[in-house]
Amino acid sequence: MSDTNGLRGRTQLDWRRLWPLAMGTLLLLLGGFCAWQTWLIADEGSAADRVRQARDEVVQQLAQTVATQRAAVVKAVAGLDPSMLQGDHAQLLAVLHARLPQALQLDVYSGSLDEVLHANFREFGYAKAAQLMAAQTDDGLPPVQSVSHSVGNRRLSLVLPLGSTPQARAWLWVELPFAPVQQVFDAASPAGGRLDLRQGDASADMRILSHGSVGADAESTAKAVPGSAFSVAVALPEAFIVLPRSWLLAGLLALVGIGAGLYLLWWRLRYREVPLAEQDIDIEEFKLSQEAARKSAPPEPVLAKLASAPVAAPAPAPAPAAKAVADVAVDPTIFRAYDIRGVVGMTLTAGVARLLGQSIGTLMREQALTEIVVGRDGRLSGPELAGALADGLRAAGIDVIDLGAVPTPVVYFAAYHFNTGCGVAVTGSHNPPDYNGFKIVIGGQTLSEGSIQDLYQRIARNALEQGGEGSLRQVDVLPDYLERIVSDVQAERRLKVVVDCGNGIPGAVAPQVLSGIGCDVVPLYCDVDGTFPNHHPDPSDPHNLEDLILAVRQTGADLGVAFDGDGDRLGVVTKAGEIIFPDRLLMLFARDVLARQPGATIIYDVKCTGHLKGQILEAGGSPLMWRTGHSLIKGKMRETGAELAGEMSGHFFFKERWYGFDDGIYAGARLMEILAGDLEERTPEEIFATLPAGVSTPELKIELAEGEHYRFMERFRAKASFGDATLITIDGVRADWPDGWGLVRASNTTPVLVLRFDADDPVALKRIQQAFREQLLAVDPALKLPF
Repeated sequence: MSDTNGLRGRTQLDWRRLWPLAMGTLLLLLGGFCAWQTWLIADEGSAADRVRQARDEVVQQLAQTVATQRAAVVKAVAGLDPSMLQGDHAQLLAVLHARLPQALQLDVYSGSLDEVLHANFREFGYAKAAQLMAAQTDDGLPPVQSVSHSVGNRRLSLVLPLGSTPQARAWLWVELPFAPVQQVFDAASPAGGRLDLRQGDASADMRILSHGSVGADAESTAKAVPGSAFSVAVALPEAFIVLPRSWLLAGLLALVGIGAGLYLLWWRLRYREVPLAEQDIDIEEFKLSQEAARKSAPPEPVLAKLASAPVAAPAPAPAPAAKAVADVAVDPTIFRAYDIRGVVGMTLTAGVARLLGQSIGTLMREQALTEIVVGRDGRLSGPELAGALADGLRAAGIDVIDLGAVPTPVVYFAAYHFNTGCGVAVTGSHNPPDYNGFKIVIGGQTLSEGSIQDLYQRIARNALEQGGEGSLRQVDVLPDYLERIVSDVQAERRLKVVVDCGNGIPGAVAPQVLSGIGCDVVPLYCDVDGTFPNHHPDPSDPHNLEDLILAVRQTGADLGVAFDGDGDRLGVVTKAGEIIFPDRLLMLFARDVLARQPGATIIYDVKCTGHLKGQILEAGGSPLMWRTGHSLIKGKMRETGAELAGEMSGHFFFKERWYGFDDGIYAGARLMEILAGDLEERTPEEIFATLPAGVSTPELKIELAEGEHYRFMERFRAKASFGDATLITIDGVRADWPDGWGLVRASNTTPVLVLRFDADDPVALKRIQQAFREQLLAVDPALKLPF
């Protein structure tokens, strides 16, 4: 008992001696913090002035640079023989080329600009046509602008009238190097903030160049560069100020904190009770107390890996020898237009997966490719099929990087990240739990159509590499994927978002990504469960969004997002319960991308609204309709150099700032960035309201027997007649009228016909549906139509 009392006494004595030290130290820290806040508050106005002064200086320098460039062109034009303005302009252009050797392009157009009015703007250039047409109404000399021919190839552009009469007899188009302007802008100091060079004012957000802090707070106005269409906007440094913005109050708090802290430390030194050297410390008792503390302390927490991280495995044994093809029945119908998809245990087995691995490996060996990444979604059949696929790849002599359970976009990302150029995602996407399949990338290209049929032909001919001993290693790439997105995409203000993953594999990743960019995330069905116990992971079906709509309302969230089973598709609902269809989301994405990449090609599939083309043109882009299918869209993007693409099913393909593959999770992050970065701080509903919306249906589906949907479309394409409608048959049959359109096509993932209708009003929608009803039933009267 006496020992216990002695210990308590010493503990009490220690506390009385330690509290002045603790409080004094805390007050000194608080005082120092307040002093720092005082300096920030006092300097806040000066910091803003420094950034604005930097803006004024760069505007003046840019104006001088633009004037110099214009003066050189005006000098070259001065004194031209008027006779050169008539007839063939070849001699005129030859003279101008000699006088302007620095010009990258020179063109002469008639005074009426008729050849511009009737040009094909996609080939001629939308920005070029707009600048020439605007020159006719400009007072004085038309302003200098810029045009972009491709990524990284921007040029200064200006238009000059030729001839001395009030009405120009001809117009000269000149393109000069953009480098002088960029050099002046890059050399300017942003003074701790950010400078943005725009074409137009700040509200248009046509940002060309940016220099300085990404997190700075942008002003709503910009200062024009005289003689040009350029303007310079500033973003002011955002100081971390938590105290009221009064330097006098902050300074007083700093003095109080520092003074009180110093007093407590002085008081402790003067009035301490017993010197430390005189205290009676029992070493053995100290050791015992430390040991007791260690035993009673909770175990040290272990940081949990993401649910999709692969489980550590012992070093793999050499790949087993290949089975004879004759032992495995391979159904050719699982080899579809842009992936391989079948029913597990029936058309898709481990044996089929192994042969497919050998076929893919054989194709890779022919292209001198030696390494591939493999990942799987959360389906119960995934581990077996992915393992068999890896066995087949290794038997063909291919080294396999096993990513474990990850979304399909993470497989695509890993192919870039590890520089393999090859990847296979074992996934059934949005199909029922008993489906699974394979999405394949070889040499940087997603296989589709003939390339997928080639894999089957190799298996059928038994033309497969065998006996190889490829290696197998497990790698967790999710931290790199998360870091890549979070380091580039940020939400400027916090949005509360409900994330519905439908128990698919995105649940292991999407909440972390959206939280990492600055959103408040409310998870819904984010536990990975391959049986999908709550609802089907297909955001294109409005029924699957009912729980998400309810959760957004109950939590007061700003909006809700949903992902499909493998994470390459995105669905969005608002606080009011409105479903924002993907073609309208593509309008918003196109505006954002075209603000930085004017004139870029934007691709959309045949199921998208007719309003989309006009929105892309209005934003300064080049619209292109193409066939549905992720691999087909990606192939068209490579062919055209498009910066963005999207499908009505919810696939979005960002080339600008990303890699060009379909990634629903990344698209969700870009959506949050746009909504949170709105300069007017509008709500998501207010922003979505700016997107034109007619009367439309979601994707409607008619289930048929396997393969019957293809045969039906052949008969329908040959027999259907829609009068004066414009028919588009690149993918199914789409009939366009001036007030709307309808579509029927065969799905390439499940045996269904997919239909969609879109019109300006309900009357037109009903008329178009009736026209399709008659044509569909004329081909097969037994069809059960969902409209």
